[in-house]
Amino acid sequence: MTTSDGILNEILAARERIRDFIWLTPCQHSAELSAVTGQQIYLKLDNLQRTGAFKERGALNKILQLSPEEKRRGVIAASAGNHAQAVAYHATERGIRAQIVMPLMTPLVKVSATRGFGAEVVLYGANYDETYAEAVRRSESEGMTFLHPFDDMHVIHGQGTIGIELIEQVPDLEAVVVPIGGGGLISGVAAALKEMNPAIRVIGVQTERLPSMLRACDAGYPVTLLAEATIADGIAVRRAGNLTLPLVQRYVDEIVTVDEEEIANAILVLLEREKTLAEGAGAVALAAVLNKKTSLKDQKTVVLVCGGNIDVSLLSRIIERGLVKDGRRVRIRVHLSDRPGALHQLTKILAEQQANIVETLHNRSHYGVNLGDTVIDITLETRGTSHIQTISSALQNAGYKFEHIT
Repeated sequence: MTTSDGILNEILAARERIRDFIWLTPCQHSAELSAVTGQQIYLKLDNLQRTGAFKERGALNKILQLSPEEKRRGVIAASAGNHAQAVAYHATERGIRAQIVMPLMTPLVKVSATRGFGAEVVLYGANYDETYAEAVRRSESEGMTFLHPFDDMHVIHGQGTIGIELIEQVPDLEAVVVPIGGGGLISGVAAALKEMNPAIRVIGVQTERLPSMLRACDAGYPVTLLAEATIADGIAVRRAGNLTLPLVQRYVDEIVTVDEEEIANAILVLLEREKTLAEGAGAVALAAVLNKKTSLKDQKTVVLVCGGNIDVSLLSRIIERGLVKDGRRVRIRVHLSDRPGALHQLTKILAEQQANIVETLHNRSHYGVNLGDTVIDITLETRGTSHIQTISSALQNAGYKFEHIT
């Protein structure tokens, strides 16, 4: 491992090495999030990199230091997401063969994106552990260089270039909140920040379902957690890195966790209020700040939005749930007499309450409906919980039997 007094020099060297090929992403102040949280919040938008995530920094720093023979033999990685695309893009750009081993159940959009950046994609394994083992086997049998997504000092140095940028972009920076998966990102960022200004607080955030770095810090060594599904799949790492754990122990002040609902809400907040698209892993840092999970109070704080590669169908479900949670969408089941004009009378009341009908489902055969009656499920766009209460009162006054569907 790089010594404490040398790691900053390595990160500075990485910065010079990659700077002509990596975008200097903005770190913009958010007046609205500052007002909500009571802190001065800045968003570092590394979701705007070419492949949609910070992973390019570490992958490129590693690739640029390959020997001519290693470049000739090619590189290989195991990944179902951002690391795969980063390796594929930057290796192919330099004429280096890139092979990416991905789990069998990897969504087609991610497979297509990785192939689109020029890599050979091999689908193998029911889970990441099997995929990783196959990539290592291929690396050894075919002589390709294996590019680890986080547990590699060249990768860590590359990710640490974000820390250098933050010092330059935010004068008098006091705190940084960083997502944690295997620890490559926070190790590099925290090392850069602390070596330049030890007073800056560095807070790590993991998903509550897979707090592998937090458990490793508690135990004093990496521990392997059981697999769990999470919308923050980019940081769904079961075991902290052997190289990253000591760096986290040395440089990171605090690690907190967030749950699935908090992550989903942060994605929606970024999309609606900041016009920024983030994946689950890219939104966990903001989730922690919004839900006051950290010990930060009034500090000038940078929140890392480190990735934006979210599945569109998942994003759609997050938006739908967010609208329901905010009272901007509601579904009600109304019992009606099965006669001409009954539905017209119902929709007239809803129109008078200025509720917009999004979807209807008319049913005579289910829900225990009496003969001569029918049931209709109606999804409405509303203006909030008070508007929903007003609509409910209007239906009650008109004599309708109904219930809310959750």
